[in-house]
Amino acid sequence: MPIDPNKTLGPVQLWRNARLATLAPGREGLGPVESGAVAAREGRIVYAGPENKLPAHIVEASAIVVDCDGRLITPGLIDCHTHLVYAGNRANEFEMRLAGATYEEIARAGGGIVSSVEALRAESEDTLLRETLPRLDALLAEGVTTIEVKSGYGLDLENERKSLRVARRLGSERSVTVQTTFLGAHTVPPAYRDDRDAYIDLVVDEMLPAVVREGLADAVDGFAEGIAFTPGQIERVFEAAKALGLPVKLHADQLSDTGGAALAARFGALSADHLEHASESGAAAMSVAGTVAVMLPGAFYFIRETHKPPVDAFRRHGVPMAVATDSNPGTSPLTSLLLAMNMAATLFGLTVEECVAGVTRHAAQALGIGHETGTLEVGKWADLAIWDVERPAELVYRMGFNPLHARVWRDR
Repeated sequence: MPIDPNKTLGPVQLWRNARLATLAPGREGLGPVESGAVAAREGRIVYAGPENKLPAHIVEASAIVVDCDGRLITPGLIDCHTHLVYAGNRANEFEMRLAGATYEEIARAGGGIVSSVEALRAESEDTLLRETLPRLDALLAEGVTTIEVKSGYGLDLENERKSLRVARRLGSERSVTVQTTFLGAHTVPPAYRDDRDAYIDLVVDEMLPAVVREGLADAVDGFAEGIAFTPGQIERVFEAAKALGLPVKLHADQLSDTGGAALAARFGALSADHLEHASESGAAAMSVAGTVAVMLPGAFYFIRETHKPPVDAFRRHGVPMAVATDSNPGTSPLTSLLLAMNMAATLFGLTVEECVAGVTRHAAQALGIGHETGTLEVGKWADLAIWDVERPAELVYRMGFNPLHARVWRDR
């Protein structure tokens, strides 16, 4: 959205005397501007750059001026992988894991995702909303302005729709952008334990078309793993999603190398997530497809995984890496994107620049909304996080400390 330098603007909000990390492509590092300013009108950025180059007509139209006192402004943070809508908790499974049970053993004993399915099915939509809002508020308090929320704890049409409706309602209850993802192919419900193909028939023939008709999902996800679905079964889901016009993403290669990264790439997926066991060839395929690798260090830490995602392979092949909380009740009960950044750095070896880009520009790309948010550029939403820090490294370095000074969503 180019700005006409001679055009008179409506009322403008201006943040001045700031240091910027614009994350704009083509700029070095995080796109730093030492003495910068950001201006917005009607929720969109109309200027982001050096304060001494502010066009006169923007200054003249500035109805609200905020002096940032030299603070750092980044794009608002984006949590691009969560399962935020759920009921109850799975603290008992945490105790089982401490006693030595594996993720697979807990799942095969009737725990894991299936226990969350039972809990969600028993709750009303209003109760689910009430339980979810505190988790959302914790993320917003750290500068999150966009969040992805998956279904996948309903596993039948009625309850998948319920979950997605609650996710949509979050955006009405709070000042935040919510992207919803249909994850009907999350795991096999007990009624279909002996016939996974029949459950995939249900997902493809009934659940997915209904979700699309009602406008409840922005994307479709699946879980390709031994305890979930085969690559061939996920292919059927992806083919149906593509036929209905929805982009796809994949829980890929988390517990074993099932070829998930390559499968995601073959369907032009927005992202492949987890990826602890992804191969070099999978990374290469993702690069060609433009698929983002989403790092989920909270789950890696919580289930005490030891096989790290192939970060060096992603770097070699130029695969963009995002970072997210994977907030969920069983394997990553994490509601801090700042801590997820620290974990991505300490556990996976990401740099500060990779971590910050991973929760802004690359996270937006992983949701297919990079044209709208994720960087401080003219025409994008005025989603900002203003920080009481001296340098961006502090956002990654600290643990259990929140340096957010102010959060701005579409200039509000």
